[in-house]
Amino acid sequence: MVKVSKKLKSLVLAAAVVLPLAANAESSLQTGAGALTANARVDFTIVIPKILFLRVGTANATIDLITFNVLAANVGNAVAQAGTGGDLGAGAVTAVVQGNNGTVTLNATTGGAISNGTDTINYTEIVTTPTALAGFATLLNAPTLANGASGNITINPAPSKVVNSGAKWTYTYANSNVVAPGTYGGVNTNNSRVTYTASMP
Repeated sequence: MVKVSKKLKSLVLAAAVVLPLAANAESSLQTGAGALTANARVDFTIVIPKILFLRVGTANATIDLITFNVLAANVGNAVAQAGTGGDLGAGAVTAVVQGNNGTVTLNATTGGAISNGTDTINYTEIVTTPTALAGFATLLNAPTLANGASGNITINPAPSKVVNSGAKWTYTYANSNVVAPGTYGGVNTNNSRVTYTASMP
């Protein structure tokens, strides 16, 4: 067994007490008869990751179903039809885009015209109207739905690189034409699904 001297033990103990102070903080000791000033400094680092958040409808993994039930007397009379469903009810959803690295583009994609298995209705018949949403000073405009890919909506940051836009999007069925009977779309069937995509550099 190796014996450790009392002197060595004392040195080890002193080093254990002093080293944390040297590693973790700055100190300043001043002495004298006159006025004294002591300074100590601290540095900070804040690490912010790049984020991009998109919400359309109910939060998390829920996919909302908007339904338009057109009465026989109203088919094709060009009077817009309100929907049911959506997290805000009556065919309306919460829409939010947030990012922190500059301009965001937003678009919507469908698999083609919505179908009942045989007949189709163009997606241009489903109109999205944005209105103000509490908590958001910048209104989030909606892409115009199409049979395929829509055009891009450009969301500019304000201030700096930050985008924080929101809106209540209300969907209506334009009801412009007399069309064949049937149930068009459904839950991810017959080109019923619209996929919104936000992109940021």
